[in-house]
This record gives sequence, C-alpha cells and structure tokens, in this order.
Amino acid sequence: MVDYLIVGAGFAGSVLAERLASGMGKSVLICDRRNHIGGNAYDHYDAAGILVHKYGPHIFHTNSRDIFDYLSRFTAWRAYQHRVLACVEGKLLPIPINLDTINQLYALHLNEGQLEEFLTARAVPCASPRTSEQVVLSRVGRDLYEKFFRNYTRKQWGVDPSQLDAQVAARIPVRTNRDDRYFTDEFQFMPKYGFTRLFENMLDHENVTLALGADYRELWKEVNFKNLIYTGPIDEFFDYRYGKLPYRSLHFEHKTLNEEWHQPVAVVNYPNDFDYTRVSEFKHLTGQSNSRTSIVYEYPQSSGDPYYPVPQPANAAIYAKYRELAAIYPHVHFVGRLATYRYYNMDQVVGQALTLYKKLKRGDTIDNNENATPTNSHRTLGRSGMHRQPRRKPLLQPA
Repeated sequence: MVDYLIVGAGFAGSVLAERLASGMGKSVLICDRRNHIGGNAYDHYDAAGILVHKYGPHIFHTNSRDIFDYLSRFTAWRAYQHRVLACVEGKLLPIPINLDTINQLYALHLNEGQLEEFLTARAVPCASPRTSEQVVLSRVGRDLYEKFFRNYTRKQWGVDPSQLDAQVAARIPVRTNRDDRYFTDEFQFMPKYGFTRLFENMLDHENVTLALGADYRELWKEVNFKNLIYTGPIDEFFDYRYGKLPYRSLHFEHKTLNEEWHQPVAVVNYPNDFDYTRVSEFKHLTGQSNSRTSIVYEYPQSSGDPYYPVPQPANAAIYAKYRELAAIYPHVHFVGRLATYRYYNMDQVVGQALTLYKKLKRGDTIDNNENATPTNSHRTLGRSGMHRQPRRKPLLQPA
C-alpha cells in the first residue's frame, strides 16, 4: 500500500516524489519503463570518460529564483552560457539571429540602429500571425526565413512552418545587438556532477521506492495505491480513445572522436544540409578536460519515443477531448510535457510539478475509489524491477 503511484521518473515525477515524501511524509512508488531515472535529462559517462546526455543536450535555464533554489538542494552548479551556431552557406553564424549574424552573412558593417532598419525593410507585415511562417516572415523577411528557419523546421517537425502554430517560432528571439547567448534567463547553469546525480539526490528518501524497467499498467496488478500521478502521454493513458496524438521523436547517433575539440560551441545547427538537425559536443556543457571528445547527431523522426507534441490546431482539439476526460478522474493528476501535451522547458516542468504539490498539500483529502484507476488488487509489492533508491555518497560529492 502506497499513498502515491507516480508514473515517470523524469523532472515532473521526481520532483513530486521528493516533495510528497519529504514535505508531507507520503509513501511513494515511482516507476519508469526505462531502466534509469531522469527521463530525457539522463546523463552518463561513456567509454571515454566523458559525461554525455543520452537523449541530446539538456541545458538548464530559468528566471525563477524559487525553481533554482529548489533544485539547488540536490546539486551544486557550474555556470554556463549556452551558445549556438548555424551552418549557413558554409559559414558558422550566431543563432538566434543578431547583429553579427547579419553582418557576417551579408558582409555588412551595420550598427544596431541600422539593423533595425534593415529588418524592417525586409519584414513581411502580418497583424496577427497564426503560423510559424508568418511569425518569422514578419520579423526578418523571406531571405533569412529561407536560410535559417524553413528547412530546419521541416526536418524538426516534419511539416512546413506554414502548417505549424505560431508558438513554435515565437520561442526564438531576434536581436539587434551582439548578444550571442541562446538564452537570456537570470539563472543559467549545468548540474556540476550531471543531471543523473541531481535525480539520485532528489529521490534519496526512505519514503520513495523505485520501479525501473516497469510498466505502470503491470503495477496496477500488484500495488494498492491511493492516488496516481501520471507524466506519460495522455492519449496512451486513455487507450487512444480519441485517436493518437502526434509527437516528434529523435534518433541519436553518438560518436567519440580522437580529437580534443570538434566544434567551437556546444551546438551547431544544420538547417539546410544533411538529414540531422544539429551536432552537440558535450565537453562544452560539462567543462571536462579530455584528449578525446564525444558528440551526438540528432535525426528527427515521426516514430519512436515521444519528445515533442506537435502544435497544430487539429492536435489541440484532440488534446482538449482528453483533457475533458481527465477532469472526471479526481484521483489521477496529469503533469509534464507529455501528459499536458505542451512543449515545456525543464524549468517549466519543475514549476508545474511544484504547483501541483502545493495544491495537494493544501487539500490532501484524496482517497482511492473506483473512478481513479482500474481496480487494484491488494497483493504485496512484487520484487521484479523494484528497489529502494540506494543511499548515495554525501550530497554533492563527485563520483
């Protein structure tokens, strides 16, 4: 018998497991179909001794002091300012587009004021942009749209920007100064000893039990629980009653190279060339010193693990039906990118989880009933795939 069964050991599930266990003294069983914690933020040391992100680069950034302070309980930090270059016409140019991008691309010598005029003259006015194409054209015009955005979007999302919601392009700024940082948030750091160590520290509590390599639908047969927190795809939870929600997935090709550095920054985008969208070099993120380097190529695809909800009106309409269905399950709580079909950053997922925790703490009168989940048996907790999180070395000690 546990108070909470949590499905998914990524940020949403792990934050809630920690808060419920530490803040309210609740017993928690957290499960994941994968054989590791951390969700897509999972990292590990490869054969060369380089800390790599198995599912592509994850860079922490936030403007929330509360979120940063909360996560600081479980990790020390390494200050890191993320920079990205785009390979366009054989040149490595700063992205998001800034003053240097334009000057280097067109061999100009504009200042900030002149760049404003340059972009205004090329913009395609649109009073109320509804698509990503309209957003970009209204900011930078046709030529920059074709060079930096259109083909990258086609590769990443599998559709033309004219078919994607405006929110996708709205995430990408255009700057008239020389600021080449990808993010401008107040807090920009990497966990000093990696994301996995952060999750290990977060889940290191006597009230938390892990079930790795375990499907929650099988646990229903073995575990009696009072409440369920679900962070997986919402359409899967309801057996695709209204059809499958489309997600974009990624295939990762990891390589270790016999050179100290491969590229000048952590990430280089390839909007127009090759089938992959970007190449990431992990030592830029970790600050490690090694005579070799490890990189990863990212190939977007339509099948595989769900990563990115596809923001289109038809998909939003399907999700709205699932959301209405979820509302009649008062003892099941849906949280995270997949469960709410939203493209959240890591800090936004943490914030969403902390908000749900506060609501549960204010009114924790939830009890198990027949509407929460399929009927649970009262058998004891099985051993297969389940274990207590082992005690780690003292907090913040390196491996």
